[in-house]
Amino acid sequence: MEILKVENLTKIYGAGNNEVRALDGVSFSVEKGEFLAIIGPSGSGKSTLLHALGGVDRPTSGKVFVNGQDVYAQNEEQLAIFRRRHVGLIYQFYNLIPVLNVVENMALPVRMDGRKVNEERLDELLHLLDLEDRKNNLPNQLSGGQQQRVSIGRALMNAPEIVLADEPTGNLDSKNSREIVELLKLSNRKYEQTLIVITHDEQIALQADRVIAIEDGRIVRDERIRRTQA
Repeated sequence: MEILKVENLTKIYGAGNNEVRALDGVSFSVEKGEFLAIIGPSGSGKSTLLHALGGVDRPTSGKVFVNGQDVYAQNEEQLAIFRRRHVGLIYQFYNLIPVLNVVENMALPVRMDGRKVNEERLDELLHLLDLEDRKNNLPNQLSGGQQQRVSIGRALMNAPEIVLADEPTGNLDSKNSREIVELLKLSNRKYEQTLIVITHDEQIALQADRVIAIEDGRIVRDERIRRTQA
């Protein structure tokens, strides 16, 4: 079942001699529950693509559909609701709120949406992420790996259909990197969420169901490694 469809996506920065095509007519689709890795050199358009998929950055042209819904046919308020309810975003540098503790950071998207926190889901995620003993800690009291676990928990709290991770292990050592990848794979299987990971790490890419390679804003390779585990 197709959950995400991208049609001729283009993103242009600047104009005239200063024009840069960060994305240049990108098209592909993703099945529900698929683990997709997007790879490519620095400046290839990977992060721009991820932000366009997540409703964060409007493309210059082209369309993004999630469950058949045209994402960018929505106004800014509708887009904000879409991001909170349907997409979980994980960044390389965590983006945690420094004055909020672990539980408050994880619950933030739910509270911003004006909804009651699902305490059962919160407890399940704290256990899954091995953060039960750290739930009252502030970000500056956590290691890098623990902070990234909090950012994963925050991304999963609203039970999003799609999880987008932008170089989620780029700021971690090899041990923490392996643990974070295993946690993402576990959430992909346990919650049947579609997982799209931007990475420069070949070892991470090889664990995905499918790999898309991007260069100069264009797809140069789209390869299935294994059947989707849904």
